[in-house]
Formats: sequence, structure tokens, C-alpha cells
Amino acid sequence: MVGWFQGRMEFGPRALGGRSILGDARNSEMQKKLNLKIKYREGFRPFAPSVLAEDAADYFELEGNSPYMLLVHGVTEKRRKALPENYRSLPLMEKLYYLRSDLPSITHIDFSARIQTVHKETNPRYWTLINEFKKQTGYGVVVNTSFNVRGEPIVCTPEDAYKCLMRTEMDYLVVGNFIFDKKTQPEWLEKDTWKDEFKLD
Repeated sequence: MVGWFQGRMEFGPRALGGRSILGDARNSEMQKKLNLKIKYREGFRPFAPSVLAEDAADYFELEGNSPYMLLVHGVTEKRRKALPENYRSLPLMEKLYYLRSDLPSITHIDFSARIQTVHKETNPRYWTLINEFKKQTGYGVVVNTSFNVRGEPIVCTPEDAYKCLMRTEMDYLVVGNFIFDKKTQPEWLEKDTWKDEFKLD
């Protein structure tokens, strides 16, 4: 789980690779971890994928682009896993954690996903990160959620980002060209918590 802090803040309803928390969409535990250990909210809350624009059709039933993470489309048939006959009658939490695709952390229970296509021309650094992930894993897609915890506004400054790293169970923070490994940071002596600063929704 990586905090990704680059350039200026996004303007709009979604985090698009400027103030994002990123994870491995292939990891079946990633949705639960992000919800419970970073966002501190209900485990069923879904997350969205950021995908290389040129690879989007390989993963999603999307025609065209969705650069602002506002469009919802299905995961392609070849990515889906077979469901048991009783799937529709299963309790919500059993449905939620059933392995529905090879991208379990971003596949909703109806096989849909809210997609962000990432374009080299408009977001070269974020595109390069995802492309490097693809070189290492074969997958040009990552989990992307806003860089904040439940009830807190999105981080604005590097100080905000570092504070979020130290107050949560995030693994790494990348600010510009600098990488902070949570395990090697000095002990966090501040006793205040985000729960005391911000009213939960």
C-alpha cells in the first residue's frame, strides 16, 4: 500500500494520480486491507482501477476513454471467474470476498469497475509508474483511491502525506522522487490521531 504524492492537487471529485493511495489490483486481500488498515471504514467499500489507456480494452468493456474515473463498465469476460450457482443468494460479505476475476480488488460484485484511463500525454509520471508495474507483473492496472482516511480531507502538503503514512498501516510514501519506507522512519511521537481531528461521516 503506497501513498503517491506528485505535483499539484487534483481538481474534481476523484484522485487521479496526484494524491492517491495505490495497491496491487491482483491481490485478493487488497480491498480489505485498504478499507480496514488505511481508510478505517467498512470492508465492503469498493475501489477503482487506474489502467494504462492503451490497455484498457484488455481489462474492461470500455469503448473510448475515462480519464476522470467517472464511468463504470464491466470487467472483460476473459478476466472473470466462474461463479457458484448459489452466488446470487449468498450473503453480501460472502459475495464480496468471492474471487470474481483476476483483478479482485477492483471488481464489484456485479463484475463492474469505475475506471480511470491513464494517458502518457497528460499524466506521464503516473503512466510511467503503471507501465513499470506492467513490466514487472504483466498487468497495466493498479488500485487507486484518494490519499486520505475516513472523515479526513485529501492530503494537500507533503507534511499531510507523511502524517497519513505514520498514522496508518501504509507501507510506503512517494513524494516526488523521494521514497519513505514506513519501517525505517523515526518513531512517531505525536499522540494525536486523525480520529480526534475529523468528524467521521
